[in-house]
Formats: sequence, C-alpha cells, structure tokens
Amino acid sequence: MKLIGLDYLGISEFFSDEELLVQKSCREFVDNEILPIIDEHFKNGTFPKDLIKKFGELGYLGMNLPEEYGCAGLSNIAYGLLCQELERGDSGVRSFVSVQGSLVMYPIYAYGDEEQRKKWLPQLASGELIGCFGTEKQKENYLTKLSKGEIIGAFGLTEPNFGSNPSGMLTNIKKTDGGYILNGSKMWITNGSIADISVVWAKDEDGVIRGVVVDNKADGFSAPLQKGKWSLRASITSELVFENVFVPEENLLPNIKGLKGPLGCLNQARFGIGWGALGVSMELLDVALQYSKQRVMFDKPIAGFQMIQDKLVWMLNEITKAQLLALHVGRNKDDGSLKHQQVSMIKRNNVWCARECAKLAREILGANGITEDYPIMRHMMNIESVYTYEGTNEMHTLILGQDLTDIPAFK
Repeated sequence: MKLIGLDYLGISEFFSDEELLVQKSCREFVDNEILPIIDEHFKNGTFPKDLIKKFGELGYLGMNLPEEYGCAGLSNIAYGLLCQELERGDSGVRSFVSVQGSLVMYPIYAYGDEEQRKKWLPQLASGELIGCFGTEKQKENYLTKLSKGEIIGAFGLTEPNFGSNPSGMLTNIKKTDGGYILNGSKMWITNGSIADISVVWAKDEDGVIRGVVVDNKADGFSAPLQKGKWSLRASITSELVFENVFVPEENLLPNIKGLKGPLGCLNQARFGIGWGALGVSMELLDVALQYSKQRVMFDKPIAGFQMIQDKLVWMLNEITKAQLLALHVGRNKDDGSLKHQQVSMIKRNNVWCARECAKLAREILGANGITEDYPIMRHMMNIESVYTYEGTNEMHTLILGQDLTDIPAFK
C-alpha cells in the first residue's frame, strides 16, 4: 500500500499498512462526506454537526488514546495522517476533531488518578467499563461518550487579555462545600457553544493553575458565539463565561498542577496541526497543478511557462520537506523521544508552508483563485487562524530560539 497524493520521495515504506489504511479511508470520507458540503457551511458560518457521530463510529475521536478507554489505540502517525486528510477538507473540521481528542480527551486521560486506574483497568480492558478520568464514574460518563461523539467537549485556556501568556489568567476557583466556585471567562474557544463539557484551566486560591471539568449546563455558565469571523467559518467559536459556577470536587483533575497541564494538552494539538497543515498544502498544490495544465495562454498550458513552474516546484519542495519533518516528529512521538521544541518546529514550519502555498496557488489561478469555484480563498482564510492559534509563529520561533541558545527571550 502507498500514500495517496503527493509522495515525491517515496516515503510510503516508512508508514505501516494500518497507518496507510487510515489515510486511505479518511481521504475517501473527506471526498464523500465533507467536500460536497463544506463550501455551504463555510458560507453560512455553520459546523456540519451531523458528522460528529460518524467521527465517533469511525474511531476518529481520540484515535491515538488506548483501546481500553473506548478509543482506537492507533499510532500518533496514524492520527497525524487523519489530521492531514481532514484538513485537506477544511481546517474547521480538523479543529473539531483536534479539540475533542487532544484538548478534552487527552487531559482527562493523562491527568486521571493512577491508583483508581490500576484498580479498575482490568474491567475497563474487558469492556465491563470503558473510559478514563479522575474517578470511575467520570470515566464512564465522559471519555467513552467523547470517543463516540455522544458528548462534545471544549477546552478553555485563552482569556480576553491573556493569549501567548496564559500564566497571567484571571479565571479562578475557590473552595466551597463539596467542590469549587468558578469565575472568569475564556475567549476563542472551539466547540464552546455546542459542547456538553469543558476542560477549563483556572487559578486556585494559592495562585496555582488547576484543571476542572465543567458541565456546560451548570447554572452561571454561558457560551455566546463569536460572530463576524472571516476565517474558520465552518467551526464553532465561542466565549465561555463563568459566573459563580459550581464545580463538584470530583471534577478537579487530580494529577496535574501548574501551567504544565494545559501546555501538555497544547503539545498534543500542535502535533496534529502540523500534520493538518500538510493536507492544506497538498490540496493547494494539486488544485494549482491541475489548473495550470488546463489553462491555455499564448497557445499552450500555463504549466509550460517558467514562472509558473517555479511556483509549482517551490510548493513541491517545501511540502516534501514538511512531510519528512512530520514523519520524523511522529516517529519520535511514538517511540517516546519527542521534545516539545520539535512540536514547535512542525507547527511553525508546516503552517508557514501552507500559508505560502495558498498565496502561490492564488497567483497561479489568477482571478479564478478568488472565486468559490476553487477552495483557494477558503483555505487561505482558514490558515490565517491556524497560523496564530495554538501558539503564534513568533512564540514558536522564540521557543526554538531558547532551545538553540539556552537564553530565553520571553518570560
């Protein structure tokens, strides 16, 4: 079996048959279920919610989490290929799957109580119970339903005045009988208005960042839609507002304190973004290449002109390098040798590549590049958000700069 789409260096041999099958099946799903409807959702600013259950049935949600918790238990590379194909369809669709798996399911999985896991894992493995969280009741109620798409989750970290510096957050929890009282707000939250639960990061009374799972139906919780977006229009983006919201004691994530918690989740999401951006780049090159072969100027296809070939080859070159970066970072993640700076590199490089490919593809298509007949402008507008969220290009540059020089340029 081989990779479908661009494989200029013949890297198919470095993927397992299972990973290649994920790519093939997801590509078919995107072609049949997403591409026919996505332009209409983008125009209307709506998310195709009927896809959610299908994601769950196909094992797309939390794909790289263990099977004993109701997930597919596949490799991180398989998850990367999934993100690649989903974002080939639309960044908003990949964002939904990424948030559900990396920013909601992952913290519930990673920061649960280990003693409780050891006590109940045999039953979880046998199928008597499925799920994972701080207590077995939460494991049953949350993770299994998340993986099946029965409930939807959101991740609350960014605040109106704290984006790249999340440690300055003002959202807080205070101890009360049986739990905590949560106050504050979060901004730019994917899935916020359609979510059933939210993993929210807040400071406790000692100023320590803690994670809590919030029932979005709780009194004092609201999630107004953020309107007027020209990017990620086929994705639900909301503000989360907490006004004396009661959070039960058992909803506190027990095994993590400090900024390490949310940053660990973001690392999972950034990995998927790096792969997803590849899907955008590949789609843009394919559209530009096919158009240039068909568009005739001065009695020959424009693909025969030097300046067009220069643009196409630039795209081919950079996408191929981005593929190799994604492959190796994925292998490092699977074998446990991954450094978080490597995730910064894949996010920074591959999203930049997609952004530049969008510009070049638009130039090759000329005026046709701005029309709804081609996906160029939809991808171009989407990638502007992806370029900024989950760590701006500048912040990832400084993360790599600190690793290279051992001198931090930011606090």
